[in-house]
Amino acid sequence: MNTSALAALRQSLPALKLTTEASELEHYGRDWTRRWTPAPLAIAWPTDTAQVQGIVQWANAQAVALVPSGGRTGLSGGAVAANGELVVSLERMNRVLAFDAIDRTLTVQPGIALQTVQNAAIEHGLIYPVDFGARGSCQIGGNVATNAGGIRVIRYGNTRNWIAGLKVVTGAGDVLDLNRGLVKNASGYDLRHLFIGSEGTLGIVVEATLALTDAPPPSQVLLFAVPHMDALMQVFGACRARLSLSAFEFFTDRALHHVMAHGAQNPFAEIAPYYVVTEFDAGDEAQQNAALALFEHCLEQGWVTDGVVSQSEAQARSLWRLREGITESLAPHKPYKNDISVRIAAVPAFLHDMQALLSREYPEFDVIWFGHIGDGNLHINIVKPEGMDYAAFIAECERVTELLCEVLVHHAGSISAEHGIGLVKKPYLGSARSAEEIALMRGIRAVLDPNGIMNPGKLF
Repeated sequence: MNTSALAALRQSLPALKLTTEASELEHYGRDWTRRWTPAPLAIAWPTDTAQVQGIVQWANAQAVALVPSGGRTGLSGGAVAANGELVVSLERMNRVLAFDAIDRTLTVQPGIALQTVQNAAIEHGLIYPVDFGARGSCQIGGNVATNAGGIRVIRYGNTRNWIAGLKVVTGAGDVLDLNRGLVKNASGYDLRHLFIGSEGTLGIVVEATLALTDAPPPSQVLLFAVPHMDALMQVFGACRARLSLSAFEFFTDRALHHVMAHGAQNPFAEIAPYYVVTEFDAGDEAQQNAALALFEHCLEQGWVTDGVVSQSEAQARSLWRLREGITESLAPHKPYKNDISVRIAAVPAFLHDMQALLSREYPEFDVIWFGHIGDGNLHINIVKPEGMDYAAFIAECERVTELLCEVLVHHAGSISAEHGIGLVKKPYLGSARSAEEIALMRGIRAVLDPNGIMNPGKLF
């Protein structure tokens, strides 16, 4: 049956690049989770909207499931193909289609890398401000599918805030041109936002019109060594009150340990339990003096024990590497990951409850946490003890995640802040969404993907 289905696809779309080569199946059938054995039917590389629509129409006719695939840098199993699905890789749809100087928008195909978009915006004297460590390999289609956030959400918001229009092929095979770049559009439901964060379960993004903005003033980066957990939010409050922030991130000594083992350099002579890295506007002497005064104030209050401010772009990159290099440094260990969020005001109480839980339930595990504390998003990484069976390790982590969900419910938080639900977090969706919400989401999916071919098994 599979051979017959692929033959029908080749016949209907003779120009479509298609392969069943084993190494390609393995490569394109997985994402960064590495927990599932990839087993796709084949890999397809469409080059335009017509080919994507043709694939979806074929999939409906042949009852073959589809897994949309971007840079596969996701951490929730959203791009895994482990059950005979056709992987639809969008990496050949990687062009800038249009720039509009009046509207200040950039229209791109979904397979374009985030960093390529950022560079294209800079060429026009503007910026696309969404940013995170995987910028060189993640793709815009995947960013849209997960409503990706990153390190500058505190100033610019998530991907959702920068999508002026979307063109999509629904699971039913229809092409929808959503919002078309309009700033104001009160003509009914804004379907564009249904597809942002939908994890490929409603359809496939084939074009995105991205809003651009002015470049910020020159900035500097501050790195603080912080002596105790309670001081993190004290430092955040002081920074937010005295500086114009574009980012505020934190990480622990264990995170620093892994990044240093991966080649980064610690600018401090001594190890602190916590660190804060923040980026702020420093376009004039007054802003730079405000940063120095802030540092002195935090020292006097006992909130920090040391600090360094970047004096060059190279030093700023070096300081950012301490935060942005964490995920890459942990990847060889295949850690179990939690990506959680609470309201910013709830962060102090949540941190205490979370830390108590992790200390009690993971006494022998290497627990590394870090995140975007300025927007309430924390990343918890659990490294498997040497010699422990991997299946037993996952089972233990899932047990603790159930307990973490209880803490999140108490603080009205979410089990997924920016990685999506995918396969990994599917059992915990009910901790963040009510039964009524989930029923409505299922109903929306049934309308847009009536045969259930789009990324089945993910989210629900």
